[in-house]
Amino acid sequence: MLFKNPVIPGYNPDPSICRVGDDFYLVNSTFEFFPGVPIYHSRNLVNWELTGYCLNRRSQLELEGCRNSGGIYAPTIRHHKGMFYMITTNVTDKGNFVVHTDNINKEWSDPAWIDQGGIDPSLFWDDDDCCYYCSTGNLEGVRGIVAFKINPMTGEILSDKHLISTGCGGQCAEGPHIYKKDGWYYLMIAEGGTEYAHRETIQRSKNVFGPYTPCPHNPIISHKEYKKSEIQATGHADLVEDANGNWWLVFLGIRRFSHALLHNLGRETFLAPVTWNEDGWPVVGYNGNGTIELVMDAPLPGMNDTITDDATGRPFLHADHSVNIDFHRDAIDKRLQFTRNPDMSHYIYDSKNGCLTLRGTDITLNEPGKSPTVLSFKQPEFTTSLKAVLKIKDSTAKRFGVAAYYNNDYHYEIYVGSDENGKYVGFYKHIHDMGAELAHIPISKEDENLNLLVKIDTDREKYTFSYALADTTNLDAKIACHEIGSGLNAGLSTEGTRTMTFTGTLFSLFAENGNGTFETGVALTINPDVDYKL
Repeated sequence: MLFKNPVIPGYNPDPSICRVGDDFYLVNSTFEFFPGVPIYHSRNLVNWELTGYCLNRRSQLELEGCRNSGGIYAPTIRHHKGMFYMITTNVTDKGNFVVHTDNINKEWSDPAWIDQGGIDPSLFWDDDDCCYYCSTGNLEGVRGIVAFKINPMTGEILSDKHLISTGCGGQCAEGPHIYKKDGWYYLMIAEGGTEYAHRETIQRSKNVFGPYTPCPHNPIISHKEYKKSEIQATGHADLVEDANGNWWLVFLGIRRFSHALLHNLGRETFLAPVTWNEDGWPVVGYNGNGTIELVMDAPLPGMNDTITDDATGRPFLHADHSVNIDFHRDAIDKRLQFTRNPDMSHYIYDSKNGCLTLRGTDITLNEPGKSPTVLSFKQPEFTTSLKAVLKIKDSTAKRFGVAAYYNNDYHYEIYVGSDENGKYVGFYKHIHDMGAELAHIPISKEDENLNLLVKIDTDREKYTFSYALADTTNLDAKIACHEIGSGLNAGLSTEGTRTMTFTGTLFSLFAENGNGTFETGVALTINPDVDYKL
């Protein structure tokens, strides 16, 4: 069955997966965004639904003063004897912790903190039900992967600590997972750093604490020598076996949009089939060299909703990544996230009238480590069209609108502004430590009774911002928009940020210094991509 990578597009890094019967559950890192650690559900590994978050209370997720790309790093999800466990690191708070629930669709416990430094923790249960912990760490001055027995309900350490690996030759040995198959303990880790030298390696031993022998064809996945591919930085992976006995690897990768080795969508979740060779080592993909493609062919479980691929005439499992956020629904859309811990009194959701009012404070999008009044969702593809409706009348905000947002240092905005001369349509760009309002178009008193329809069109080069004054809240209305400005993708790219960052571009609804109301919802359509060749 043909399917397209990435299976969860946009900023969804560090995937971890588990299976319960025919159901797969996957989690990702969330860094400075709240709620934390999204839970995706699928039965075929391609169509994923966001069902909720592991960390949705401040008692679970403290992000006060969190730096850009601080917060939550690399979660692992596991299921054992009726209980789900999610273990992760909050680098802004107390470090490594584990939460649990017996119902993945309900609340998770408060954190059980673990007296172990490092990042990227994982859990493994042996055949005797003993639970083992592993993560990065430092033991007697040596950095590598540290493992020990643990009580996963309390975080209590139950054995001596062991340094079980220092990696297979690459820098930054991290993201460890232990598996058991055919009497062997397999230790899989990410190496090379999470940039363009990223890779995944694997080792095995007859003892959970080692010594571990490296796979002779490491790395099992890497694109560091495959620079012609649009897909780069593959690694930080997790293995899962489906109900048919087929094995799969979920892993992060990036899609670069230019020859300049730049990416703006963030690290995304990819999928590849895995086979085991006669020597008992995993082989990723079907070309044998540890590389994968945008379109893959593999025996997916639970196949449904297929279409016919025009080029091959073969069945193609289709996933629609368009975003339709409807403010008439009973609850605010799960895809919307806050930047750091929110003050919920600043967010007024009125499903009866289909509107969302943001009570903006004096914290702007430019301020580091703070919680501006903003709700964001992830940009899933290069070529998209976004529409939103801003209610001009009764707005008191100095500025409220929609931003293409990476972090406080990098964002482009279209908005309704207000100053001593009245209301206006504005366009603003902020790159590094430079910010400027590049367009300021007054709104007449008569037109203040209208709404502002804003539109953002994206492709592999730039973001184009347009607007129209209209007497409608219909996002499907055919109304001619006037372009107000544009910004290059390069300005919202991870490689260009002034500090090390691990996130991607979001679309954000924001308000500053007063109230601003958004009507109807937000619609993001995915447009056919250009014929793109690196």
